[in-house]
Amino acid sequence: MQTSDFDYHLPVERIAQIAIDPRHASRLLVLNRKTGTRGHTHFWDIDQFLCKGDLLVINKTRVIPARVFAKKSTGGRVQLLFLKKILPMEWEVLVGGKKMVTGQRVQLGKDIEGEVVQVLDGPGRIIRFSQPVEEELARIGQMPLPPYIHTHLDNPERYQTVYAKEPGSAAAPTAGLHFTPELIEKLKSLGIDFVELTLHVGLDTFAPVTEKNPAEHIIHTEWCQLDKEAADKVNKTSTKGGKIIAVGTTSVRTLESAGRDAPEGKKVVPFEGPTDLFILPGFQFKVVDAMVTNFHLPKSSLIMLVSAFAGRDLIMETYQEAIQLEYRFYSFGDAMLIL
Repeated sequence: MQTSDFDYHLPVERIAQIAIDPRHASRLLVLNRKTGTRGHTHFWDIDQFLCKGDLLVINKTRVIPARVFAKKSTGGRVQLLFLKKILPMEWEVLVGGKKMVTGQRVQLGKDIEGEVVQVLDGPGRIIRFSQPVEEELARIGQMPLPPYIHTHLDNPERYQTVYAKEPGSAAAPTAGLHFTPELIEKLKSLGIDFVELTLHVGLDTFAPVTEKNPAEHIIHTEWCQLDKEAADKVNKTSTKGGKIIAVGTTSVRTLESAGRDAPEGKKVVPFEGPTDLFILPGFQFKVVDAMVTNFHLPKSSLIMLVSAFAGRDLIMETYQEAIQLEYRFYSFGDAMLIL
């Protein structure tokens, strides 16, 4: 297995630049991994492939407006991209400026000062602030859209799921962007239930794997939580014969992390903390029965994850069909349901 096995050519016009309105009008490619058959519909009709008693597992993380400009003590301006809270007043950030060395001070808004306390690889820094920054980010921050989206986002809420609650992500769990309140109510009325977990998405999620052998790649860690109530619901659903359907690779990663130490007779146990789970072909899934996902970047850990779930050859064939049929790719793109 080589990283190049997960490469493909995507015409630039297939990269979605804006979100479909309404959200549930996006296209849906339905892939049966056992038979290899593919079908094509719209996301609103996803209920046709689900059953009463199934459980959709959604990630309630909320993207923080993490891109801001700060003023250096020397008078220059520097762009900061907030990635992860380390302590209540310490953040890992990416800096878009020079001379951001240890001890360099920055001014965020009117009242918050920061100091670089650690230099990480490349543009990474740890900055300690004089007070919590969340309110200031909400006031002056911009949504950190992926670099392949070049169209201005008029409504920042379009890069949030309709059920986003817990601030902490540097990127959206994009498989969930297709759900609307109307679709959620429709599914619940049919006896298809929902449960929430949290995984705060980091930008490394979208980074390509650069090692020739993907097994040598050091996967990023992300904080996630599956609480006892959610774990009990997953276990109960499975016991009753319902399918556990992960909405997005973030939900897959959290569920399978929570399943690693589950005892006999249970799918998951409550889990909270950083996960370094790297899912490659050959991985044995314990929890997830089906998956809602978007179309992922070449050579990314995400396309490797869906290849582990459905088979590398079948995924690459499916991606080629999606390109030929002019599906929209990446964050604001169309969806796939893998059964």
